[in-house]
Amino acid sequence: VQLVESGGGLVQPGGSLRLSCVASGFTFSRYRMSWYRQAPGKERELVATITGTGGTGIGGTTNYADSVKDRFTISRDSALSTVSLQMNNLKPEDTAVYYCNARHMIIATTDFWGQGTRVTVSS
Repeated sequence: VQLVESGGGLVQPGGSLRLSCVASGFTFSRYRMSWYRQAPGKERELVATITGTGGTGIGGTTNYADSVKDRFTISRDSALSTVSLQMNNLKPEDTAVYYCNARHMIIATTDFWGQGTRVTVSS
């Protein structure tokens, strides 16, 4: 199992970044995909999540932390086994290491983490 994140970096306030997470080694459609972040000295927090489609082809319900609503968009591409996080109007308080997470939609104790990608918002 692998979750490989990319797309982090340094950006000025008001700028944009797009994070990507490529998944392998498990059945992507059966997993809820999420982005978490952890700022220095703070606990890891859920940023955004998108449900899997299972075998029905129906899914993709999204949820966001209040702090990122209307600025961040999570999406998934089943063909590429990729989940992305489009981040617009970035603020200094968005500075953190962002982690990709995959959690089975039925067996919630089965979950996987990526290694993280650092986002720094600073002028």
